[in-house]
Amino acid sequence: MTKTNTADAAGEQPHIQVADVLDCIRTTAYRWDLGSDRIDWAKNAGAVLGEIDIAALRRGRAFALQIEPMHAADRYDGVTGNVQAAPNASHPYALQYRFLPDGKRGKTALWVEERGVCTTDYKGAPVQAQGTLRVTGDRRQRTRSQGARGDHESLRFSNRAELTGTLAKLLSTHGGRAEKGAFLLVGVNDLTRINEIYGYDAGDKVIAIVGQRLASTVLGQDCLGRFSSNKFGIVLHGCDAKDVAAVARSTMAAVERDVVSTSAGAVAATIVVGAVLLPADADTTQDAIGRALQAIDMARVGPKERLYCYDPTAPREAERKSNFAIADEVIRALNDRRIMIALQPVVNVGGHDPEFYQCLVRLRLPDGAVLDASEFVPVAEELGLSKLIDHRALELVIELLRATPNRKLALNVSALSTTDGHWVDALEALTGKDRGLTERLIVQIAGSAAISDMEATAAFVSALKNAGCKVALDNFGAG
Repeated sequence: MTKTNTADAAGEQPHIQVADVLDCIRTTAYRWDLGSDRIDWAKNAGAVLGEIDIAALRRGRAFALQIEPMHAADRYDGVTGNVQAAPNASHPYALQYRFLPDGKRGKTALWVEERGVCTTDYKGAPVQAQGTLRVTGDRRQRTRSQGARGDHESLRFSNRAELTGTLAKLLSTHGGRAEKGAFLLVGVNDLTRINEIYGYDAGDKVIAIVGQRLASTVLGQDCLGRFSSNKFGIVLHGCDAKDVAAVARSTMAAVERDVVSTSAGAVAATIVVGAVLLPADADTTQDAIGRALQAIDMARVGPKERLYCYDPTAPREAERKSNFAIADEVIRALNDRRIMIALQPVVNVGGHDPEFYQCLVRLRLPDGAVLDASEFVPVAEELGLSKLIDHRALELVIELLRATPNRKLALNVSALSTTDGHWVDALEALTGKDRGLTERLIVQIAGSAAISDMEATAAFVSALKNAGCKVALDNFGAG
């Protein structure tokens, strides 16, 4: 039924329905919790995105499967910033990509424009993204207007799969030895700013011209490829550190020799380069890419040089190996049920009887030795394993509450769990919503985690109180 708005006799302006406006311009909105991977959509999302069942896209992973494969990784990097940002900060993003309403085998493809803001927690890790999606055209129309953004048929460089294939081939052993070479990541600076100020057509033109200028510096069997939305990769054969530096400087000179002329005006393009020597500093494709990403981050720190070659210094490499060893041990301990709870009594001032017991997580090694939480929890948090530890600790605490009917227990949860609806679901499932158990449980939240996302923390606290638990702030005011 058509709605008609008319002005009244007093000349009052008609009321505008925001939902109608959004539908008219084919725009919807969302909020994405990166910790739980849950996406909450506006009511019109299914209709805007090609008359699809939006309930099937309540997870970020499910939504990513509906994106053109060559754009999916770029989209995630664009939303999260691809690097750890400043703590308790927010960064805007503006992206374009193909959305496939009928999946990868379907014939329908929509070009969408996504804009939003991603916020970080107290450690600088992305925790929430919220924004809008606007359908800007069908596949055929968008490809004609922005062919440079598509599959890059007119440019002389490979896609990411071909690039990594060349890298893997270089690292494959012949006669027991891998070929000598290097892997470079070239990052285009300020692409988001260029898109926002000059428009996407200008950003596409900058990418296309940078690619062409880089191609002019790549010779022989060396390979240039598109790595992500603002990065190119170069695989060099038969080179050493001096050769890498020379190639990096020649690429900078080629890219920056002139401004890029766009329909919106002249744009100055600049780049940074991160490099890793092969196979000396990386002997697998995964290591080569990971260390090149580390190197390009270091290159951005030094604006004068804008070039950094990965340096596997002993302390850094030892720390990396130690962290991975700890992470492996945490996973094995979870599988083997070697995560334990130690009880620390907490008494009132002037009394001797425990008011409650603090539950402290411990890890028992295969040889019987026991690790304190400080020896493995920080690494687990850094590598995203803390939620697994939280869930196992919750299981143990509920078992203990059942076994000791008169005892009150306090349990710490990590920052990730405070934004994870699954933790509360697990609490309800393990207790059977028995308030005789939940009313004897104190859930402790780190003060820094609480203020990093007040909205998520408030929802978490509300859910805990509804379940019957008490809530406390741990280390309040510290730091």
